[in-house]
Amino acid sequence: MIAIIDYGAGNLRSVANALARLGYQPKVTARPADVLGAAAVILPGVGAAADTMHNLVESGMAEVIRQLISEERPLFAVCVGMQVLFSGTEEGGWHECLGMIPGAVRKLPSGHKIPHMGWNQVKQKAVHPIFDAIPDEANFYFVHSYYADPDDMSVVAGTTEYGVSMCSVVIKGNLVATQFHPEKSGEYGLRMYSNFLKMALDRKQA
Repeated sequence: MIAIIDYGAGNLRSVANALARLGYQPKVTARPADVLGAAAVILPGVGAAADTMHNLVESGMAEVIRQLISEERPLFAVCVGMQVLFSGTEEGGWHECLGMIPGAVRKLPSGHKIPHMGWNQVKQKAVHPIFDAIPDEANFYFVHSYYADPDDMSVVAGTTEYGVSMCSVVIKGNLVATQFHPEKSGEYGLRMYSNFLKMALDRKQA
């Protein structure tokens, strides 16, 4: 089973539709047991990080996500879903997040239109199956005002320029996280989801 975490927010329908286009039948679920039983999990993200964290804690999903990452289970986190994996965020004042990736989420610098909305290039910083058949500096679709700033740069697999060279792809074990929205990013976004699910399902069968 492929689980899409429903925590009362997030871009659930467009993520589910993207996976359906790839031939999968994901389950949108708010049940921790479903998520823990899945071969692959997607954590969508739309909205404010503090609200997202509140909903994850209230639904019991915060500890589920920590468990998935600790056990190196396949997890793909998107946009705010990626940001809440970090130690904390400056959005709306300082808010503690899941603390699975050391670092802070910071406001994009002034001088550019905020939010950063639209297509931008992703410079690949790692050779990894998630990038199979995706050219370096391909364009993906972004909508955000804050960016993740990891303490350990070894987790940064992709960067994007927008007033600052920001982390746009994180890879840590079987965790993949993107600041952009693959489900809104056309052919290459679908390919990234396809690559992730192939890795996850191959791992499950091994």
